[in-house]
Amino acid sequence: MDFSTRKQTLEVRRTELAGMLSQAGLGLEGAYAAPRRTRAAAPAASAIEVPAKASLDELRRIDAALARLREGSYGFCQICGDDIADDWLDQRPASPFCKSCAL
Repeated sequence: MDFSTRKQTLEVRRTELAGMLSQAGLGLEGAYAAPRRTRAAAPAASAIEVPAKASLDELRRIDAALARLREGSYGFCQICGDDIADDWLDQRPASPFCKSCAL
């Protein structure tokens, strides 16, 4: 199977997310570290944390999908082992699961 288009889509989205996180002051060097908890978090910080967390979660899913591409397991469901349908991967290129297992 040729996944070059999906790989390119994943890499472009990864670059976008990295840029957004960088603009928010969250560089990738600490992106995979556990979040630090502070007692006196400013209320404005929580407004940034939710989108940043969602972006970071998506970034992690993309990195995992790129790793599966490198190792040759991309396109196979991580639960049942079946092929993941092309239309499902077109909509969710980072998905590790087929539609049946994801729902």
